[in-house]
Amino acid sequence: MAKREPLGIRKIEALHYYVHDLERTRRFFVDKLDFRELGASSAELEREGRQRAVAFQAGQAVFVIHQPVGEGGRAWRYLRKHPEGVGTVVFEVEEIDRAFRLLDERGGTFITDVQRFEADGRRAGAGSAGALAMFSITTPFGDTTFRFIERGAPAPLFPGFVAAPETAGAAGNRFGFTHIDHLTSNFQTMKPALLWMEHVLAFEPIWEIAFHTNDVAAARKRDHGSGLKSVVMGDPQSGIKFANNEPFRPFFKDSQINIFAEDNRGDGVQHSALAVTDILGTVRGLRAGGVEFMSTPGSYFDMLPERLRTSGIGAIDESLDSLRELEILVDGEKPRQYLLQIFLKEAAGLHRDPEAGPFFFEIIQRKGDQGFGAGNFRALFEAIESDQQAHRNPGVAATPPSPPRM
Repeated sequence: MAKREPLGIRKIEALHYYVHDLERTRRFFVDKLDFRELGASSAELEREGRQRAVAFQAGQAVFVIHQPVGEGGRAWRYLRKHPEGVGTVVFEVEEIDRAFRLLDERGGTFITDVQRFEADGRRAGAGSAGALAMFSITTPFGDTTFRFIERGAPAPLFPGFVAAPETAGAAGNRFGFTHIDHLTSNFQTMKPALLWMEHVLAFEPIWEIAFHTNDVAAARKRDHGSGLKSVVMGDPQSGIKFANNEPFRPFFKDSQINIFAEDNRGDGVQHSALAVTDILGTVRGLRAGGVEFMSTPGSYFDMLPERLRTSGIGAIDESLDSLRELEILVDGEKPRQYLLQIFLKEAAGLHRDPEAGPFFFEIIQRKGDQGFGAGNFRALFEAIESDQQAHRNPGVAATPPSPPRM
């Protein structure tokens, strides 16, 4: 079959995140992650949209945080059904009309037609290209929508955006975040989303894996366990990647992917990976500031020297003692090409609030490897399960995760 024409996506421009407590989220992004505040929604937009929005940035990673103001707005509708989470993914595209045409031809479901705005946020008049053009579509990612946007210069971050006066002089980002490396989403049934990404977005399959935790290895003796099936889809032009998970038989209900769907009250974005250039410095600084991470079994680091040898990576630049101290994972397949990654606790655990939701951040440094940590999946999977058990049963200590099998 002939390849489909790409949509002309340039990058993931921003994630729109819907919360009950914007001030709590502001403190996390600014005080903990050292994002700088770009600006906020205008009073007029807050009245019209019935929500307040504040945007934060580190490197090219932008998050727009929305809190409902009264009832009826987008944030209110999302949070009426779900805990806090990613409600909109924004893509910058080369040509808005071409992206619209291609999505229309391929069966995309539009929320809006192309809307055009001037630099001051007003609707562009007839015949004007405007400084900003955008439209939105529904997706198979639960209640998460996709927005496509084309920018002129100058252009606001979104219509009704008011830049913070101190933005120009703000430094921030002392932890060195560069961009959003990829997004990971969980589905109870993944195949419809994969077909949609392939046939509507023109994404292509890149990588896949399926496995169970140690419990399933003893399936004949036990009546529980957990498994996952994951397929990564990517845009061939921009390199944007989406990792997608579903529960893997035979213990569907026990899978942490299904537990995510229960906690999230539906499918959705599980985590966002933030790229850095010095993960040891980043994690050391974040830990010093009180940021909490998912735990990694000590046995993982006991086995790491042998894994580096048998995987083909061989020598790495980092001290194994430093990786153990900071609990940073390593993966790869080729000599001297690898990635380093670690995962923050879910928002519900960070904020001690179930309604903060199961979304979390990954921090990743790529040193030649463009994979997704296949050898680390089990360690992550078991760490999430341990956290989920603690959050769902706050009076019971989490069961220590089993040693990972690599």
